[in-house]
Amino acid sequence: MLAHTFESAGLTTVGLALVREHAERMKAPRMLWVPYPFGYVLGKPNDADLQHRILAAAFDLLSCEAGPVLADFPDEEPAPVLVQASAVQRHPLGKDADAADEVTTLRAYYERWLEAHEGRTAVGLCGIPQRRWRGVIRFLQAYATGEDTDMKERPENVSLPQFIRYCVDDLKAFYYEAHMTQKPGTAAEELHTWFWGETALGQLIPAITERMNASDEPHVKAVAYGLSR
Repeated sequence: MLAHTFESAGLTTVGLALVREHAERMKAPRMLWVPYPFGYVLGKPNDADLQHRILAAAFDLLSCEAGPVLADFPDEEPAPVLVQASAVQRHPLGKDADAADEVTTLRAYYERWLEAHEGRTAVGLCGIPQRRWRGVIRFLQAYATGEDTDMKERPENVSLPQFIRYCVDDLKAFYYEAHMTQKPGTAAEELHTWFWGETALGQLIPAITERMNASDEPHVKAVAYGLSR
């Protein structure tokens, strides 16, 4: 674990853990467990007070000279249970519903998100500018239907399954940030239910996951894990 490596070089470390069992097994020098789902290590988005309290609690562990130390963040509010694709009732989409058209429709909201957050975004893994994502959607659609497909933008040192994962994660972040701009104050559960139940992309991703899970290659199955969460 990196914390042990840094500490052996004389650097003091502190970290945040989402899975208590992993933190216990790794025996990191100083770790704060937070009761939130994956992707929400600092709690509720845009809740600066909560996020500052989490960071302050983590930095308080720096006063502990001897480790390993594993402390719990005392959040009084119950952690939200995020909805997975398999648990969402999918709404019938029109026969002309297309994720590429959704990307075009949401683009203005996403760009407003960038303006409001000084350019900060979770988008950027695949390396393809979001204004060229209609091509990414066509690539993912082809893969989901079993075609032998690829993109020239895929780096040589990134496998096809991993590149697909990067594209999917970028698109999910794009949709979420656009929707949070369109409907401020949307709860995390509502956001996930909307994405998996009411969008064409939310119905495309499970098809991609299904193809990956049907592979005989362990590394492909490993990439599929979490794709539809």
